Amino acid sequence: MINYNLRLNLNIAIVSMVQSRPKNNQTHTSECIIETNFTEFLYTNQSKSNFTGLNNTNSYTFKLPKSNPARYLPKSPTYNWNEKEQGILLGSFFWLHWVTQIPGGILAGKYGTKLVFGLSNFIGVLCALLIPTAASFGYYHLLMLRVVQGIITGFAWPSMHNMTAKWIPPNERSKFITAYLGSSVGAALTYILCGFIMDAWGWEAVFYFTAAVGTLWYVAWFFLVFDSPSEHPRISTAERDYIIESLGKTVNKKQATIPWRSILTSVPVWMNCLGHVGGLWGLFMLLSNAPIYFRFIHGWRLTSTGILSGVPQLFRMLSSMIISRIGDYVLRNNILSRTNVRKLATGLSTIGQGFCMIAIAYSRCNSMMAFIFVAGSAACHGAVSTGVLASIVDNSPNYASIVLGMANSLVCFNGFATPLLVGYFTNNNQTIIQWQKIYLISATILIVTGIIYCTFSSSKLLPWNDPHNNKLKETIELQQVKRLKKLADQSASEDEKQKMLGNNGTNQEYVDESKKY
Repeated sequence: MINYNLRLNLNIAIVSMVQSRPKNNQTHTSECIIETNFTEFLYTNQSKSNFTGLNNTNSYTFKLPKSNPARYLPKSPTYNWNEKEQGILLGSFFWLHWVTQIPGGILAGKYGTKLVFGLSNFIGVLCALLIPTAASFGYYHLLMLRVVQGIITGFAWPSMHNMTAKWIPPNERSKFITAYLGSSVGAALTYILCGFIMDAWGWEAVFYFTAAVGTLWYVAWFFLVFDSPSEHPRISTAERDYIIESLGKTVNKKQATIPWRSILTSVPVWMNCLGHVGGLWGLFMLLSNAPIYFRFIHGWRLTSTGILSGVPQLFRMLSSMIISRIGDYVLRNNILSRTNVRKLATGLSTIGQGFCMIAIAYSRCNSMMAFIFVAGSAACHGAVSTGVLASIVDNSPNYASIVLGMANSLVCFNGFATPLLVGYFTNNNQTIIQWQKIYLISATILIVTGIIYCTFSSSKLLPWNDPHNNKLKETIELQQVKRLKKLADQSASEDEKQKMLGNNGTNQEYVDESKKY
């Protein structure tokens, strides 16, 4: 939740940070007219009656409220950034976010998720506290701070899979990984609360609120979280034994050399990366750009924009909880194979999202339809906890953090590509037609990646997950080859051959060792 709050607080704040960009001395007008008390207002020094609002004739006629007119004056500084500059700023968080994804998984394996995840988020919280100051210095100072914040918080997500692999039994992973969808709660609260916070105290208060909540979280994380059941001081013996027995030998206690060649040449690994990238393209499109879409196309106020952008993310959390329990039930009762459960869930989180994007594209000025399908798209992506995220741990519990780091590195492309795409199509051209193009492109990406994943993916435990046993097998096979070579070189008698190979013409010692393996 805190992690996504750090990513998204600027996305909602920016609608209040930027000045309304005039065109031929006219304020921006929305194609979709929404009946509200005040949708836009402009204050000039000419007359108190010059507060403006939007009506059906595109004339500005709203009058100054009699009580407390100062309430409607600007509360915070604003900046003259165009749509392209805004897109670059929103995407800058992800420019180098990918650099620390794989190191995050590696460091978690070495030092523990508690340290890596905790510090990654907390330092990101401190960066959020500095955003108002950086913005006051200038555009490029804020840009660089967001880049640094993206680098630091990049360690967080991959490190979580290391803890998941040590704590969660295989048939309960879908349900637990729903906790990752706390990101949806973070998105919802960020947009909903920050809309009201900006309306009351200005956009700077958004970042101070983020810093306060993030600091409280870190204190709780530091004192309550432990990397494994064996390290937890308050866990019951029964629960600890149950977890350790359920995990069996899928998790190694000994650190081993990372099998990079096996990971990089694994089709299931790349299918998980593809499914993750595809599903998150749709989510990032909505998370990064929904406030701008509802604000400038549908003409909603700050508070309404926050609610309409945030509530759909709660549907994502809710659907994740429901789908994960269904998935675990199906696995426990052997109704479907693990691979098919993951394929169905990932298909929903990609192809299902794609069809919702098509519906948003053609909702035009129907705000209710747009909101319903934005919520439907977010709900479809809730299946990711039963799909790709669980499949990564299924394939390799020991290296799940590494693989998730790879997947998240690729996902960073979505983070800066989606705002750039929106900026390219809407720069000084905030129209329904332009947004329709954006949503249709997104739908294509979602559906194509979903089809490829469902065709080629697998969620079986991969042989390179346990390199110690693989090395034992390779050693035994090498010994067999050496013995046979020695046998040929020495030209031993037939009796000696039979004695060495056993009655059935095989190396009995090798057979015994293989059985033991």
